[in-house]
Amino acid sequence: MTQYLSDLATKMPAWTWNMAVIAFAILLGILLKAFLVPLVKKPSLHSSNYSVIRSIIRHFSKIFSLFVPLLVFNALLPVTRFNPAALAVVGKITEILFVGCFAILIIRLMRVFEDYLYHRFDITKENNLRERKIRTQIVFIRKLMVSIIVIVALSIILLSFENMRKIGAGLLTGVGIGGIIIGFAAQKSLGNLLAGFQIAFTQPIRVDDVLVVEGEWGRVEEINLTYVVVAIWDKRRLVLPINYFIEKPFQNWTRTTAEILGTVFIYTDFTVPIDKLRAKLTELLKNNSLWDGQVDVLHVTDLKEHTMEIRCLMSCHNSGQAFELRCHVREEMIKYISTNYPDSLSRTRVTLANDDAKQEMAS
Repeated sequence: MTQYLSDLATKMPAWTWNMAVIAFAILLGILLKAFLVPLVKKPSLHSSNYSVIRSIIRHFSKIFSLFVPLLVFNALLPVTRFNPAALAVVGKITEILFVGCFAILIIRLMRVFEDYLYHRFDITKENNLRERKIRTQIVFIRKLMVSIIVIVALSIILLSFENMRKIGAGLLTGVGIGGIIIGFAAQKSLGNLLAGFQIAFTQPIRVDDVLVVEGEWGRVEEINLTYVVVAIWDKRRLVLPINYFIEKPFQNWTRTTAEILGTVFIYTDFTVPIDKLRAKLTELLKNNSLWDGQVDVLHVTDLKEHTMEIRCLMSCHNSGQAFELRCHVREEMIKYISTNYPDSLSRTRVTLANDDAKQEMAS
């Protein structure tokens, strides 16, 4: 076969033959992808659940479009008719592309494994504390490994050049002093990286945790190597350095469980019947699916000069449901008091000292 290709190559101009080899490699890669992808994809088409095959196709489809033609071209490189200088350049480019492709293939393989773990530990279910713990570690480890793979791939590419080897050998003589200088210059970045390790494994925060931080209520959307993104309830994004969660206090409403108590404060006159309000609160909670059936309490918690403070306490599965339930209870309790005990709404009393003052006020 090699002899036949060599004979065929001698009958054609060099540039025509080289272009034919490149075109053949690209065409063969396209045909293999067009044939293999539908063949492999077919068993998973009728399943709506997680599929390893579907995950592999999604992550590897694009890189195979480059890797397969590159592999074919590298195999046909000995039969090309490049001159020695051009052959050296083409060979170096092919080598660099191979290193890049292998790095991307390893990263894509990690993403396939990550998809499996996401399926195995589903964060969308109701009680997802364990799943959020594991997903936080998965995200951090994956991003760290991707950074390492990219650095190693770039190092291999740079060290493949002779000039870079000489520069590297020169730099190694001053590695001690250089390491100290870099350490001082990058101490904040290194501190953030170490804080990321601490957060990934001690987990003061996790992906999808509900936080109150910098006076804002939101959920942890991303945990990156050096920063954390908190999705605020009104669709804003709060971006904080990762060491913020090591050095400063914040509220984590889902540290051990997503369950939370909701409170509603109502200010009324002293004459309102507390027993009636307590019965109304129980009725409202029992008729609302957001209530988890555990806590149903109404107490008079304070007496002011002109008002009485009533606290309604209720429990929910998570903070989002608690907010909705509190709004519902607040609206219905005010409506109930306004309709049935309008004289018991908060009011300001004025006592007149004598009848003359009353008449003067009336006039």
